[in-house]
Amino acid sequence: MDATIVPKMQKHYPVLLKEIISVISPQHGGTFIDCTFGQGGYTKKILDFENTNVIALDRDIESAKIANQLKESFKDRFIFKNIKFSQLKNLKLKNENIRGVIFDLGYSYTQIKDSEKGLSFEANGKLNMQLGLNNYSAEDAINKLDEKELEKIFKFFGDEKEAKYIARNINKERSKNEIDTKSLVEIIDKSKKRKNFKIHNATKVFQALRIFVNKEISELIYGLINATKVLKKGGILGVVTFHSLEDKIVKYFFKSLSENKSISRYSPLVKQADTLFNLIQKKPITPSEEELSENPPSRSAKFRYAIKKTDFYNFDTDIEEKFRNYIEIEKYGDKL
Repeated sequence: MDATIVPKMQKHYPVLLKEIISVISPQHGGTFIDCTFGQGGYTKKILDFENTNVIALDRDIESAKIANQLKESFKDRFIFKNIKFSQLKNLKLKNENIRGVIFDLGYSYTQIKDSEKGLSFEANGKLNMQLGLNNYSAEDAINKLDEKELEKIFKFFGDEKEAKYIARNINKERSKNEIDTKSLVEIIDKSKKRKNFKIHNATKVFQALRIFVNKEISELIYGLINATKVLKKGGILGVVTFHSLEDKIVKYFFKSLSENKSISRYSPLVKQADTLFNLIQKKPITPSEEELSENPPSRSAKFRYAIKKTDFYNFDTDIEEKFRNYIEIEKYGDKL
């Protein structure tokens, strides 16, 4: 989802566009997968180059409207699928010549300002936060999960230091009234002993709920695994993250597969490389001063990428085990 938009101008602004295009080099042609189509910023730029094709994915059905318009101009070069990127393996792309897979893990301005989605603490009405293809909402989580489960969600997904007090006060309030966006913000304000004047008091709790409702941790983990499978030798996997937990997962995935022997024992019995990825640079690419001045919300964006060193499909990775605790917390939603 092309996450950073200039709020004042309400302009669509795909973050780090120049840097991403420079890395994936669509001028040489090939098929690319845009796993977070959103407003279509990356896809449109890739299709500007001849001999390119794009397979675009997005769980938000609203993106289909923009995709349908784009399809009129690129009938034979563009495909859109309304699926989650963790479902990438369902597209049967094993034998396709995929040269690049791109993820932008942020939210678009239109999503944040959509009152029906209820992503923002500035919205009025019900707590929703569903980006699409969900099984439950933030309202379900806040009003039905037990106090300890809410505390863990706020603590681990939002790094909220006062998670315990917030969860306790939610539990007290919901015994009297169902909690909506406005009342949740009020509960958080009353619960916070230490005020943070840099960010809104509700920022971390709302982040945590968005991650939980959309299962963003397991989505990212399985998205990375399946994207790696479909890439061909020399193909590039690139990810733009916006908060520390996302970046931690991406950094670990790339680092572990560029340093350790990770080829699956189920792969063909041929000589394989010791590592699966080549990291050109270990530090992430961040927005330029020019982009920051034009688009301040891009300040938290980090772009990491890796190049696939050899053709393989099945491989071993311990990323699920490494972040097992987060996946288990997401499973609280199975009972909703």
